[in-house]
Amino acid sequence: MKRTNIGGQAVIEGVMMRGKKIYALAVRNPEGGITVEKQEWGGIGKGKAFRLPILRGVAAFLDSLVTGTKILMRSAEIAGEEDVSEAELTGFEKFINDKLGEKANDVFIYISVTLSLILGMLLFFLLPVWLGNFFKDMVPVWALGIVEGVLRIAIFLLYLFGISRMKEIHRVFQYHGAEHKTINCFESEKELTVENVMPCTRLHKRCGTSFLLFVMLISIVVFFFVRTDSFLLRLVTRVLLVPVIAGLSYEVIRWAGKSESKLVAAISYPGLCLQKLTTAEPDAAQIETAIVAMKGVLEDEPEE
Repeated sequence: MKRTNIGGQAVIEGVMMRGKKIYALAVRNPEGGITVEKQEWGGIGKGKAFRLPILRGVAAFLDSLVTGTKILMRSAEIAGEEDVSEAELTGFEKFINDKLGEKANDVFIYISVTLSLILGMLLFFLLPVWLGNFFKDMVPVWALGIVEGVLRIAIFLLYLFGISRMKEIHRVFQYHGAEHKTINCFESEKELTVENVMPCTRLHKRCGTSFLLFVMLISIVVFFFVRTDSFLLRLVTRVLLVPVIAGLSYEVIRWAGKSESKLVAAISYPGLCLQKLTTAEPDAAQIETAIVAMKGVLEDEPEE
């Protein structure tokens, strides 16, 4: 198997493939054709410090959130699902547009990312602490972190199962499957055609879903050593340690993506199982879109 650094992201009616320096966005437009756009990957935290283990994971996580949100919003525009007239804008949106002009979109992106981070923190880190507090008189202090971890994973699985039932999200998950199949086909050194991509597996070790599961599992280990019976201190430490957990998770999945050992296979297995929820079998048109995105990157960054 050939290994590639190219990764991707499913978007509205399309796929983004990212190389080392550029990304290619391929989206099905309302006319049925495929619109392709290429951009340099901006990057957050380009200093030497952000090349160090853990820190590079934090930078990559924030980078993916900001740029990923920008790409997702752009895909909705191309697909014709975000055609908002001036009359439909809220008062706040009109104010931002009037004051910032072309920079307004960047402001909306950062607001969206900030709200996503806050909601994610509340749902997956603070809610488990609150629920786990009901068990503080039933289990020793050292076990509270484990209880929180189990609750965190349960909330995460329920969340994924819930959104997977939504029709619009199901289509995104199909494009997610097309993205994985295309990368797996390329790593198998087969020609990128719909016929070759279709039978490939829709699961991949470097998937963001696996990263999120690693975050959940590693948080159990980290919080096991951060023991306190103070509810307030548990809330504070959970928030402060999120960057450390994200950085550690990035290092694990980065290592897993480069190894074929039995240990890596065992560690990666739960994440691959979870991808059966976050990916779906794509149709030929969706695979074609993913192939166009992949070829868009390879045109500018050919791999030997």
